[in-house]
Amino acid sequence: MEKLKSGLLLGENETLVMELEAELWATSQNPIAKLIGKLRKLLALILGFRMNGYVVITDKRVVEILQRKACWVFNLGKNVKYVLPSSVKEVGYTKEGTCLGMFCQSYNLYYESFTQTTTVQLPIAEEKEAQKVVDAFYKAINAAQ
Repeated sequence: MEKLKSGLLLGENETLVMELEAELWATSQNPIAKLIGKLRKLLALILGFRMNGYVVITDKRVVEILQRKACWVFNLGKNVKYVLPSSVKEVGYTKEGTCLGMFCQSYNLYYESFTQTTTVQLPIAEEKEAQKVVDAFYKAINAAQ
């Protein structure tokens, strides 16, 4: 079994399609926004806080993982959530202009289920890549139904 950066263990005969690390600090792919995000992340790290989020897409399931730590090592919590294919009503991506649309676009994967809507900023810079992520997500949930 393969262990991923997110800590998720793949099951037997399960193939990783993609592991997306959620951008939790920057607001877009704009170099200035990324720098501000890195500074925010560094400040949080200096103060002892870490937060990592992942969306893992395999050929059999989709998993959301959010992990938070304090004082560099103490586990504040870890949320692992399987997205049930039957509950997903809609999946797609949004493209938003940031900094009044002058600098850079931000791409967000979203999926809506009966109980919640989840949005994850994608660490990508082109629309083709966003489409690939949405297609992979759709294939994973469609294959599981």
